[in-house]
Amino acid sequence: MPAKDDLKPKKETCSTPIADFLDEYAGKQVVRVHMPGHKGSASGSFASDLDITEISGADSLYEADGIILESENNASVLFGTKHSFYVTEGSSQAIKAMCLLAIRLSQKQAGTVTKKPVIIAGRNAHRSFVSAAELLGFEVEWLVGENRASLMECRVTPEMLEKKLCEAGFYDGRFLAGIYITSPDYLGNMADIKALAEVAHKHGILLLVDNAHGSYLKFLKKDRHPVTSGADLVCDSAHKTLPVLTGGAYLHVSKRLKKDFDMTEIRQALLRFGSTSPSYLILRSLDMANAFLSGCAEEGYFDKCCEKISEIKSICSEKGLVFSGDEPMKLCVNLAASGLKEEKSTAAGNIFRNMEIEPEFADRDYLILMFSPLNKPEDFEKVKQVLFMLAEKTGKVSQTKSKGVCADDCIRDFSMPVKKHEPSEIILLPRVKVNVNDALGLVAADVPVSCPPAILPVIPGEVVDENIIKILKYYGIKEIYVEKSFEQI
Repeated sequence: MPAKDDLKPKKETCSTPIADFLDEYAGKQVVRVHMPGHKGSASGSFASDLDITEISGADSLYEADGIILESENNASVLFGTKHSFYVTEGSSQAIKAMCLLAIRLSQKQAGTVTKKPVIIAGRNAHRSFVSAAELLGFEVEWLVGENRASLMECRVTPEMLEKKLCEAGFYDGRFLAGIYITSPDYLGNMADIKALAEVAHKHGILLLVDNAHGSYLKFLKKDRHPVTSGADLVCDSAHKTLPVLTGGAYLHVSKRLKKDFDMTEIRQALLRFGSTSPSYLILRSLDMANAFLSGCAEEGYFDKCCEKISEIKSICSEKGLVFSGDEPMKLCVNLAASGLKEEKSTAAGNIFRNMEIEPEFADRDYLILMFSPLNKPEDFEKVKQVLFMLAEKTGKVSQTKSKGVCADDCIRDFSMPVKKHEPSEIILLPRVKVNVNDALGLVAADVPVSCPPAILPVIPGEVVDENIIKILKYYGIKEIYVEKSFEQI
């Protein structure tokens, strides 16, 4: 973690109350007869002297009325929200709370608690959204998107959403709690949030955005954050692109929701999916990030970083590499579209690792590199040189020819599997692990997938068909959990 002074822009405009409290407390000779067990000892390899619990003066995340609230207020001003709540267990915690809040807000508007809630979602939703459906009992209506080249993308258009909302009988026995979009997605594709918000609000529906990869979008000279574009509830994984410890995140509430705003209810929603002992080290890093961000847009930190990435993209495109997505601070090489043969593309990640560069993600189809303003100039130069090495292995296909190239036919030809159960119905049913070759016609109960990207090829409750088996094999998944039949019990 960078030193405190490294995170301050030249022109600091907000306070850091959490960091100040922890620094002051660490400097005192206090007998710590409170958690944690290390008692502030400096013998470990972590900043244990700053790691505390909810002692007097330290405030409490889920009942914040002191230094945590003050720090959150600073973040709220920076992000332009009604309030930005701190989260210490990543967007996974925020996504579940966001879904619960959407259901409650929609229940109030619809005046019903008897109808089944449903959320429309892009099919590339993070696994934590599926977990939210399992735990909260809402139904999901999936949007698959057009020209799908990967499980990690789902291009939802305003026209597609409008058509879905106007389907006859859509609301029979149910009420719509919200529309859930992932933007930017893992491959750097960004949805037209402004247009999607206009469609949602025309129908009186909340727009929820998983902006895990886009915290920094607020601090570009041209603000591209989903809250600014009209989204109602947004979660950011601060740690992905900001100088924040892993687990640090935000749940942003738009000013548009001020009449339905209840801070206690929102904190309780977050508490339901988080530990009652949130990390003060993570809170401190979120607090310190405010000072860093307070001058970022004005001083162009993120824009300068994005300009360097754009230059690398331009040069490498001329050499035959094809890039996916339009998120400005991410490089996503589409290996399949670049003409890299399968046996070569599986080694793309290792080419970087052998040069002592660890990519964010690498598989047979994509190589993802994530930067931040804290990367050194030599980092960009080294990445560019290794990309040149990778470009030498391409098939030199043209940009025009490569557009729309899919990873595999099984993904391009994807159609929605038959749904037998909702995720909330199958989570408590007996299950058994089977080889994917034996799963045809069975009902999926769970799929062990890695994170990143933590996107499920088949949703619990869906019937495994032939194409799903092809997709599972394509991604190297050998076993899945399925619903246990009566004969197996």
